[in-house]
Amino acid sequence: MRRTGGCSRRRGIALAIAMTWLSGCVAAGSEAAHSACPPARSYSPEFLARAAAEVVELPSGSAVETMLADYSVLRAQARICADGR
Repeated sequence: MRRTGGCSRRRGIALAIAMTWLSGCVAAGSEAAHSACPPARSYSPEFLARAAAEVVELPSGSAVETMLADYSVLRAQARICADGR
C-alpha cells in the first residue's frame, strides 16, 4: 500500500540509514584474493536511488528491513577488516 501523505519521521530515518549502509564500499586490490577480509560490493548511484525508493515502500517492521540492518553490520565489519590490513 502506497502512502500519499508523505513519509513518517521513522521512514525518513530508515531511508537515510539504508542509503548509508548501501553506499559503503571496500576497494579490493590484488591482495584481496589472499585476504581473510570479504569484499563489499559497490553500487552505482542509480541502483542506490532505486533501492532507496524500494525501501520507502516497505511496511514498517518488515523482514527486509531487518535483513538490511544485518547486512549493514556485515559491511561495516568488512570495512574495518580491510582498513586493518
